[in-house]
Amino acid sequence: MEKHNYIGKSFEEAKQNAITDLQQLEADLIIKETKTTKSGLFKSSKVEIEVIEKNEVIKYIKDYLIQLLKDLGFNAQVELKNKSEVPTYLIFSDNDALLIGKNGKNLKALSYYVSLHINKEIGSNIKFIIDVNDYKKKREKSLESLAKRIAKEVSETKIEAKLDSMNSYERRIIHNTLTNNKKVYTESEGTEPNRYVVIKPKED
Repeated sequence: MEKHNYIGKSFEEAKQNAITDLQQLEADLIIKETKTTKSGLFKSSKVEIEVIEKNEVIKYIKDYLIQLLKDLGFNAQVELKNKSEVPTYLIFSDNDALLIGKNGKNLKALSYYVSLHINKEIGSNIKFIIDVNDYKKKREKSLESLAKRIAKEVSETKIEAKLDSMNSYERRIIHNTLTNNKKVYTESEGTEPNRYVVIKPKED
């Protein structure tokens, strides 16, 4: 992953130098100011920036993930999807269950570790998703079905239902699924890491 350095009299000038030289749109670059030299009596101000092309970062993440999985002892392939939007790295391994862990715990830890490394490496936050054999998509559909089924029961019995504890991502799926429901509403209760969603009946 190549890092380019540019200098200008201002941040805007240095940025324009990078855009012109690399022939890329600003949206396709990660730009970080590294040094500013203030003007003296006979000296003009200078701004130095470090620039990385997003395409290179996307490729670097894939290469890093492949090597990390190999070092962890997994025989795995990584497929890149949604490159033009939020890059998604889909893993297919010889032990998907272990990579995912109970309720996605290991997958969450892997995603956090990779994000920490990448953000430190480029000095900026970049959004991407790591998934194992479409686990997240399947889990999302499963939670949506659960939310609708429990909501129907609550609307019929008028008795609130407490779901199992979930992480913030999973709770958000439940909330979003039922946000426009006319018969029930949802609230998160409890304390981390044991927060859970309660589905409650609306008053007639």
